[in-house]
Amino acid sequence: MTKRVLATMLFVALLAPVKLMAQENQFSGWGALFHTQRFSRHWGASFDGQFRSANHFDYLRNILLRPSINYYFDKNKMAALGYAYVTTNGRTASGAETFRPESRIWEQLIINTKIGKISSLQHRFRLEQRFLGNTTNLNNHYFSQRLRYFARAVLPFKHDSTFTQGSFLALQNEIFVNIQNKDKVNTHLFDQNRTYVALGYRLRKEVDVEVGYLNQYTNLATSHTINHVVQLAFYTRF
Repeated sequence: MTKRVLATMLFVALLAPVKLMAQENQFSGWGALFHTQRFSRHWGASFDGQFRSANHFDYLRNILLRPSINYYFDKNKMAALGYAYVTTNGRTASGAETFRPESRIWEQLIINTKIGKISSLQHRFRLEQRFLGNTTNLNNHYFSQRLRYFARAVLPFKHDSTFTQGSFLALQNEIFVNIQNKDKVNTHLFDQNRTYVALGYRLRKEVDVEVGYLNQYTNLATSHTINHVVQLAFYTRF
């Protein structure tokens, strides 16, 4: 079972940038912190903060702050209601700086499963209500909804009965689909896909650090881009 899942996710990771041929290639860096806090048997909260550079690391393009309240049905299933604030900094052809804010309300369901004894596979379904503000000097605000499906496998290199410390391989893929007002976004049902491969180290049961490569394919109205991303991420669970 473990070998089949690993082979499948590696196939997706390698094939995605090939079959979705890009018109433009970009190169950037992302830094992220993902934190989960458990309050009781059924209640908890999560927060992630992300910082993303523009092409060729020219400037800080995006800041994303995303808190949520979580409800745990059991140790393997969790629902969440959250908010996200996203800033997008840009540059015009003349070099002038632009700014665009975005607010999101989102709902999600996470299902965790095991691959063998210690490897894990997470499925995440997220629905987003997006409120995009005006870009500097433009009147281009709109509302849209987007559905996201995310799968992530964590495969430890150690084969002990429990995994509380050591190195691991992380494989994940996420697909984004516009389900309302797609004409305002990029005119397409398919919005983007993110494929990610990383090497990580579990410092202890509650703390992971990983660095990896993320391939972001983004559909635009009349073209598409592939963003080659180096990502450094920290995960904490308390």
